[in-house]
Amino acid sequence: MGLATISEVSRNLNISTRTLRYYEQMELIQSQKKENYAYRTYDEVAIRRLQQIIVLRKLRIPLKQVKSILQNTKQSRILEIFQENITQLDIEITALATIKTILQSLVARLNESEKINSKLDLLHDNDILKVVEPLLLTKINFKEDKSMEELNKASESLNKLHDKEVRIIYLPPATVASIHCIGVAPEIKSGDLLHHFIRETKLYEVKPDFRHYGFNNPNGNMPDGSDHGYERWVTIPDKYEVKPPFTKKQFSGGLYCAYMIPMGSFDEWFKLYDWAQNNDKYELNFKEQIVERECIEEHINYINKFMLSPDDVTIQIDLLLPIKEKKQQ
Repeated sequence: MGLATISEVSRNLNISTRTLRYYEQMELIQSQKKENYAYRTYDEVAIRRLQQIIVLRKLRIPLKQVKSILQNTKQSRILEIFQENITQLDIEITALATIKTILQSLVARLNESEKINSKLDLLHDNDILKVVEPLLLTKINFKEDKSMEELNKASESLNKLHDKEVRIIYLPPATVASIHCIGVAPEIKSGDLLHHFIRETKLYEVKPDFRHYGFNNPNGNMPDGSDHGYERWVTIPDKYEVKPPFTKKQFSGGLYCAYMIPMGSFDEWFKLYDWAQNNDKYELNFKEQIVERECIEEHINYINKFMLSPDDVTIQIDLLLPIKEKKQQ
């Protein structure tokens, strides 16, 4: 197998180029540069490693633990990580099984009742309280291996967002300082420039409630990723002046659906798109032809990067899509 470009790998493995670049930033995979070719390509070893990462993520293993698994040669540590995740799944399964049992009990009781107006008193229902009381953990014994097809189906089912997981928020209009980079690793370059800007201007003192947004600009169409760009905004006081390479812009704000992810889980974008396109109450509300400029990522509490040491900061990101309420038929 020869070298594959970033867009070929993205297309063949159904993973976003944004995620690929982040995996490389985390040193989970490594790209190569061909002679007289300036941009990312991936060899067979990197692609095989990426396939392993995809399987581990479908098994809901967090990225930190994925990195530990790939770097650790001790089988005992890998087994320990898997067991930790099994224990967590046990807790979730037990809780869901309890909820299911209670709902089944309520359904059976309602079906048996001939009195439509009979009142349910859940807090004084002894049978239901008995079900809730013994929330003991049970071990799951997997008696057979699951095929990749089954794993993919399970992963697809779990990746459907529910309304309770998505927030509807209003982003206020704001004046922003914008930095835009195109080419190799634009997310990293723009991030370094923004970080320096905030440090140099002491923005965290001038505007301690500043917000940080980012988005692809453009997504890029070249197979080597050379035309991919990333733009970052940080909110600033209205009368604040900025120097090149930064520019001053106005963000109009508006209504958005928001879904929070840990840093690196950028393929979750697909889940939010699916939710927005199939929602009964809301629909997408893109105002520009260049859609990626309205698919925003907000770094939540970004100011913590400047108040705490980097090791103390857990980065969480809101994925944001512009929406509007559907017109009543």
